[in-house]
Amino acid sequence: MPAGPLSRGLLPWLLTAAGGLAQAAALALPGNGRPLWWLQILSLALLARVLLAVLRTPRGGWRAAGLGWLFATCWLAGTFWWLFISMHTYGGLAAPLAALAVLGLAAFLGSYYAAACGCFWALAPASRALAAIVFAALWLLAELARGQWWTGFPWGAGGYAHVDGPLAVLARSVGVYGIGFAAAALAMVLAQGRAADLRAARWWSGAALVLLAWAGLAWQREAAIGDAQRNAGAPLSLALLQGNIPQDEKFQAGSGVPQALAWYGEQLRAASAQLVVAPETAIPMLPSQLMPGYLEGIARHYGNGDQALLLGIPLGSLEEGYTNSVMGFAPGLGTPYRYDKHHLVPFGEFIPPLFRWFTEMMNIPLGDFARGAVGQPSLAFAGQRLAPNICYEDLFGEELAARFLDAAQAPTIMVNVSNIGWFGDSLAIDQHLAISRMRALEFERPMVRATNTGATAVIDHRGAVGYLLAPHTRGVLLGQVQGRAGAATPYAWWAGRLGLAPLWLGGLMVALLAWRRRIRRT
Repeated sequence: MPAGPLSRGLLPWLLTAAGGLAQAAALALPGNGRPLWWLQILSLALLARVLLAVLRTPRGGWRAAGLGWLFATCWLAGTFWWLFISMHTYGGLAAPLAALAVLGLAAFLGSYYAAACGCFWALAPASRALAAIVFAALWLLAELARGQWWTGFPWGAGGYAHVDGPLAVLARSVGVYGIGFAAAALAMVLAQGRAADLRAARWWSGAALVLLAWAGLAWQREAAIGDAQRNAGAPLSLALLQGNIPQDEKFQAGSGVPQALAWYGEQLRAASAQLVVAPETAIPMLPSQLMPGYLEGIARHYGNGDQALLLGIPLGSLEEGYTNSVMGFAPGLGTPYRYDKHHLVPFGEFIPPLFRWFTEMMNIPLGDFARGAVGQPSLAFAGQRLAPNICYEDLFGEELAARFLDAAQAPTIMVNVSNIGWFGDSLAIDQHLAISRMRALEFERPMVRATNTGATAVIDHRGAVGYLLAPHTRGVLLGQVQGRAGAATPYAWWAGRLGLAPLWLGGLMVALLAWRRRIRRT
């Protein structure tokens, strides 16, 4: 492609930065929090168009890498800027340092996309179709690296913009990363488009094949999720508690702690729903620190009736280690059910080596928690198998998939308990809701969410929100959920056994074949 305005001066850099910010907006539009699938593809197509313009320019490889880094840094900083709130507003870290920390994290994670774009410059085939596949494969590898390396932080992956879009049909087969691959390929196809293509029979034939494949996948998905035989038992009535305890008071003995104990205690006694769920650390004290009889009274209430409770509470001791946990109470349980969080938050729940100096600058109750196992058992109740996950654990679908290895013990309902009050009144709430919706699409299981400040919601097995409580309010969301059983989705089957290795292998094979093809041509 000959050099043009997009390969010179500041214009490509300005357009790339704007594209990165648009990518962030596509995940949760400021103002209403809605994901916009078409904006995600268009914003990535803008980066792809600029990359194509620098393919044959001097020092094009470095420029391509720089453009990829700038796009990703703007996108990621625009996505999780709310980390600033936790560090500055609640952690007491000086505003400049908190802003630098967010920007530094985005810049570091952006290096994966810089490598992807630099490699695209080196490997891009002349064929437009192959170029789209190679770009998508390299983008996929960058997304996988961000989601898994250094404990992984895949928040804001491009696929989450598609929970309401046509690519959502791919979730049950290839998951959020597979959707991201398809979106990246479409973005490159769009970037390579020419007016003459509309007069080419080959272009229309390709478009027809894509539409036919999409229609087949959509039909298959509708046939699977519409099968009433997969309903597990009767619907459960729900009471989801949202305490809205101020984050700066939540762990304070003179304010937030007594508020939480009083309000949650009252609601747990008054609730009449079959399943009651209280959020992460709803009880912000260890059982040994509670007043005598408090937890025992809850256990008796739910052990002798026809109700079940999932309750967020820290557990453990100095000797055995502490865990961020969910306790379950139900009729017939000899001992309370227990789920311990597996995927811990760096800096929040464990302190990485060499970074204690950073955490000591913040006034946040931090600690080194013990990890629970992957694939912990569910709580059996009323013909359902309830599978908790805590906070951002629902980001890691490949870990949740481990619960589907044994079809007889696979979850019929997933339950997320969270407290993202650390991030104030921000888009983090809407972004997290989209993440839970994607898990429902991938596994075709409903996801119930009980949170401190939002989004407290009931998501059905189609990924649709059926009940939603207004964020930043104190209240109880009443609703019902229909459990689902039957065969695991293709994604649950392979991700539960192989993790994300098939996607890694596919992306690396495409890159290797493109490299061999480039070597033969030179």
